Amino acid sequence: MATIKDIAQAAGVSLATVSRVINNGPKVGNDTRKRVKKIMEEMGYRPNANARALVTKRSASLGVVIAELHDPFFAMLAHGVESVTRKNNVQILLSAGSIEKETELRAIETLLEHRVEAMVVHSKALDDDTLIGFANQVPGFVLINRYIREIANRCVWLDNVTGGRLMAEYAINQGHEHVAVISSQYRIDDPNHRLEGIRNAIDNAKLSLPESMIEYATPDQEGGELAMQNLLATGAKFTAVLAYNDAMASGAMTMLQDHGISVPDQVSVVGYDDVLLAKYCRPKLTTLRYPVEMMAAKAAELALKYASGSTPEEGLTFKYTPTVVKRDSIVRI
Repeated sequence: MATIKDIAQAAGVSLATVSRVINNGPKVGNDTRKRVKKIMEEMGYRPNANARALVTKRSASLGVVIAELHDPFFAMLAHGVESVTRKNNVQILLSAGSIEKETELRAIETLLEHRVEAMVVHSKALDDDTLIGFANQVPGFVLINRYIREIANRCVWLDNVTGGRLMAEYAINQGHEHVAVISSQYRIDDPNHRLEGIRNAIDNAKLSLPESMIEYATPDQEGGELAMQNLLATGAKFTAVLAYNDAMASGAMTMLQDHGISVPDQVSVVGYDDVLLAKYCRPKLTTLRYPVEMMAAKAAELALKYASGSTPEEGLTFKYTPTVVKRDSIVRI
């Protein structure tokens, strides 16, 4: 493999000149620049990204830790990051944490082994102190979908309590007084916060949400089917279902329809996230839009900015709020 020294010898120039060409530096004539680039191409030379980063003071790569590679939600997150790295000519190193403490830790440490100084990390299993430690160690460490007060200026997060309240208020305003909830069984903040918001709206409306009207399962379509099956088996009476995410909502609608229950004529359903699936359910799913691509792009911009030497501003955080997307899976009663 050709080295920078080989290029300099072949072009009859100094190592410094080749370095300036690689890094688009000044003080190199156009003819010399063209000749060096031509020789680099002929000899198959590829600049060392980490070495180039030292010269340009910009991160050569951005690490991303997500929970699952196959989940549409995390595909949207990765796409938001990629929209920023593409514009900045930065490569992505992607790793999955699987919402497990050891796997998340290994994913972050692997990025550190590759000398990544800019990271967008989706972590639900690691404790606050561990993540604060990484933030103090890694210049461009940014959390997405999580808020930790001590590193608030490195957090890009969604107000899930407000999201839960909004979805419940929308159902209540459509006349639904008997609401069931299907939530994620994962012991993380998101389902707890969404459920807190749902309870707030129900309490404010002087209604009730008994524990028997809440079912927990895996946050996917199979989990939605199972949770709905369990609700139906209890004989519970409800006119609307609030789902932890769109996948669970889709599974719940399938189970309802399999039991001859019309959606939304007999039971309305509301999802959360607004992934692509929501538009292609039948009926189309009313849901809460989670602006994850926008948030991921913001997180990537911050990670690159901090990695390049900018100091995170104290007292600043980046909170986003979901909005209701009205489609066809809920009706007024």
